[in-house]
Amino acid sequence: MRDAVIVAVARTPIGKRGGGLSGVHAVDLSAQVLNGLVGRAGIDPALVDDVHWGNVISLGEQSGNIGRMAVLGAGWPESVPGFTIDRQCGSSQQAISTAAATVISGQADVIIAGGVEMMSTIGMGSANVESAGRMGGPAVDRYADVLATEPGFNGKFNQGAGAELISRQWNLSRTQLDEYSVRSHERATAAQDAGAFEDEILTVQTESGEVSVDEGIRRGSTVEKLGTLKAPFLADGVITAGNASQISDGAAAVLITTSDHAAALGLSPLARVHTAVVTGDDPVKMLTGPIPATALALKRSGLSIDDIAAFEVNEAFAPVPLAWQAETGASDAALNPLGGAIALGHPLGCSGARLATTLVSHLIRTGGRYGLQTMCEGGGTANATIYENLRTAS
Repeated sequence: MRDAVIVAVARTPIGKRGGGLSGVHAVDLSAQVLNGLVGRAGIDPALVDDVHWGNVISLGEQSGNIGRMAVLGAGWPESVPGFTIDRQCGSSQQAISTAAATVISGQADVIIAGGVEMMSTIGMGSANVESAGRMGGPAVDRYADVLATEPGFNGKFNQGAGAELISRQWNLSRTQLDEYSVRSHERATAAQDAGAFEDEILTVQTESGEVSVDEGIRRGSTVEKLGTLKAPFLADGVITAGNASQISDGAAAVLITTSDHAAALGLSPLARVHTAVVTGDDPVKMLTGPIPATALALKRSGLSIDDIAAFEVNEAFAPVPLAWQAETGASDAALNPLGGAIALGHPLGCSGARLATTLVSHLIRTGGRYGLQTMCEGGGTANATIYENLRTAS
């Protein structure tokens, strides 16, 4: 039977808003990752059957099917196609799932899956128009109920407001959220100092020089400092810029093929895409999807929560991993062991592949057999993917 294995991973450093990557065109940043990835694998780009590329705000430099533009920007043969996937924050995680399904089905042998987002250039509100984001069906009534019963939202509702509702539902205090956020920075700091990200990061060449490390980590962050920040989403709320993910720039990708084809190319797989699922959940809260997605992934895989050595649960807002942990019972040590988007940043279309590169590298480094990644997504969906380590600890 055909399977789907990852034979190489690569990501850029995650640049902070207005930071070292902010002047790089999205196509050029994507192209650097594509070339870096095939360089690590040691294969001819002409062998790539397709590029599946995640992106959320496809405007300006990210428009016009950036998946294909990245291939051309990389200088690859015109015969290599590419397309762009939008599943909101899970776009590049969906790209991995789509690529895995494609090689398993025999429609292709070698696919690159990843994504990019340049939030310094194309801001989160750039795609907003009068009709954008309107909900249909029963969600309309629930949406209206929230606004009617929570006047502090001032007629507006977004993911930050959803995070406020999650905090209330799971009784998460401002202190708990800020403590979790400090932990994210502390773990990311320790990982960076230990060189844990070095195997996955590619140095990016810019007009101003090289960028080789993640820029968002705030060393010395404290609960006291975070406690001074205002809550913008709800009067007397608990969600702030300090316990939410950072606005960032970045690109990431993995190279996917089958075990048999990897052997034919002389490549040694890093990990197998063991199970990949996606599910929908409450479109008003929007951010609780990782809970049912994880349950579905475990059910389909035949694994238990205790079989998973490490979890990457995207830190869109601190309540997301904390509510997920409360429902799943996952251990604190296994949850985002290297920090997450609160510390590293969350370049939307890149983040799913970034989590994958970090998780696969962590499994190989520590010898854990299984890892699970999951992400909340706009509109109330969530992907969950389980990877199986095919290497022994180094």
